[in-house]
Amino acid sequence: MEHSVTFTLDEKPLTVSVPTNTLLADAAHIAGIDIGQPCGGQGRCGRCAVQVTGGTVRRRSTLRLSPADIEQGYALACQTVVEGDVSIYVPPQEKIERRLTTDRVVAEVTVPDGYDYLQSQTVQRIHLELTPPSMDDQTDDWSRLQTALRLQHRFLQVACSLNLLQRLGTVLRAGDWKVTAVIDVSNVIRNDETNQVVRLIDLQPGHLDEFAPLWGAAIDIGTTTVSLWLVDLVTGKVRAQVAEYNGQIARGEDVISRIIYAGKNGGGSDLRQRVLDTINGLLDTACKRVKAKPGEVVKATIAGNSTMMHLLLGISAESIRLSPFITAVNHPPIMSAREVGLNTHPEASVDCLPGVASYVGADITAGVLSSGVDSAEDTTLFLDVGTNGETVLGNRDWLVTCACSAGPAFEGAGVVNGMRATTGAIEEVWINSETFEPTYRVIGGGRPKGICGSGLIALLSEAFLTGILDKAGNVKLTAGSPRVREGAHGGEYVVAWGAETESGEDIVLSRVDVDNLLRAKAAIYAGFTVLAETVGIELQNVSKVLVGGSFGKYINVEKAVQIGLLPDLSWDHFDFLGNTSVKGAYYALLDWRGRERIGEIAKRMTYIELSADNTFYEAFTSALFLPHTDLGKFPSVEMALKKD
Repeated sequence: MEHSVTFTLDEKPLTVSVPTNTLLADAAHIAGIDIGQPCGGQGRCGRCAVQVTGGTVRRRSTLRLSPADIEQGYALACQTVVEGDVSIYVPPQEKIERRLTTDRVVAEVTVPDGYDYLQSQTVQRIHLELTPPSMDDQTDDWSRLQTALRLQHRFLQVACSLNLLQRLGTVLRAGDWKVTAVIDVSNVIRNDETNQVVRLIDLQPGHLDEFAPLWGAAIDIGTTTVSLWLVDLVTGKVRAQVAEYNGQIARGEDVISRIIYAGKNGGGSDLRQRVLDTINGLLDTACKRVKAKPGEVVKATIAGNSTMMHLLLGISAESIRLSPFITAVNHPPIMSAREVGLNTHPEASVDCLPGVASYVGADITAGVLSSGVDSAEDTTLFLDVGTNGETVLGNRDWLVTCACSAGPAFEGAGVVNGMRATTGAIEEVWINSETFEPTYRVIGGGRPKGICGSGLIALLSEAFLTGILDKAGNVKLTAGSPRVREGAHGGEYVVAWGAETESGEDIVLSRVDVDNLLRAKAAIYAGFTVLAETVGIELQNVSKVLVGGSFGKYINVEKAVQIGLLPDLSWDHFDFLGNTSVKGAYYALLDWRGRERIGEIAKRMTYIELSADNTFYEAFTSALFLPHTDLGKFPSVEMALKKD
């Protein structure tokens, strides 16, 4: 039976007809309304709540909804089905904003020493001069082009797409048999004797400036953020940097949620299109900054975790979350932009960099390259502090790696007043140990809207050291301050009163928030400690701790140690490198030797599956305290507590 569903959004009603038992989320999609499902439609986050103002629905789940919410007609769109004609009010959806990347950051990227466009680059622009046809020489256009490539540049075999073949004759005659070709010489420059084929990417009439900018893109597809560097392949210089939240966030804030969503009807196609829209939007923005066109980009390298890579390519990621946790592909072949769906030149070479395993992807192999772990003399610990918590330990002789699901708590998800690091987020907190009154800093100034990851780390540390939280994360309700109180989710601490905030409601740290943050930090800490124990290395003997990931750039080392997120080492042990993944993709984009090195890194890494025994679980359980059950592992924190 068909039912009419009328959605009201921004006072504009939209009506669609759907069969009985259609999910409200699916009906909204048919109506062209985008309702966010950050948990991938599992009914866990409660952020797809809509209000049923009339008609009949059936709620499969009421998780995250209070009795008062249900009485007012609220329902989870991903867990509620249509059973009759209904009217639905859709509340304003969360808007995702981000800090803008400035030109100053671009200036910090230096071209690698020894970069030589003609020797290092696999995509090159060359001039060709063909002998015009005549009654005495009736060689076809394609053969004539191949002959010129062989005689003038010694390229014996050439591959060409049908699209280019269709315009070949027109281009040759428009240039009066003088043309400029853009070719991919990967197999030749690497001296691949079994495959000496060069691939024709573009052909333009006339002899264009050989040393004019030739555009390439280095791309990092993060679970949260997509970053893109636009590069002049001739000079090697990064000319523009842009970043945006991954459009897939609306369908899941972690990889497991997205894999589950992808397995639903049309979910995989939806996620693929969302990330393509994000990348193509960034291409447009970056190209406008340098007065270029996306169609002029002739090469791209892409890094990302294994799930992101599978979703981009439209490959099922279902096996990644199921035992024995195997990917469909770790080393994708080079493809054309037309196949992938990028709005670059349609024949542009797209190289999806190699990963290692289901939860250690190309973002980590690229990060190891750019951080230099694989060439370090001393034992080095590399951490990518994000939703997946990947870790690499090793040096130039050996590399071991693992991953643990830290979850998106430090991205603000799963925290009542958590938010991403955007305008209005509290990014730093200090608490007076006598009055328990806080001082905080807000991104962009003005009234706070919530707390981002760096602010949550600072808040957790300050609350622990001042005695508001005990070692187990319990809020001490006897602290004697109006900011410490019993809330809807247990004990909580008020960071900002409603009169100070953007929403007019108190911003708090609740016991539920603390639990989620403790689980996230415990997973990361347990991951690298188990990895060290597996190879018989004491953390005190690690010469450097390199922290990658955009989020890592904003972490306060002292406070991260105080909550047990990072090992208790002197500050000179730590280097915060920012987005090592996109930087590794940049190195691979520029130089075929850097690209080969990433492949070697992927082959060299020994992957440790943490779920194989109870070792990780035991380490995780021990780390579910502030800073740890064994305070002896954190002597600096023990000293700070004694001083207080």
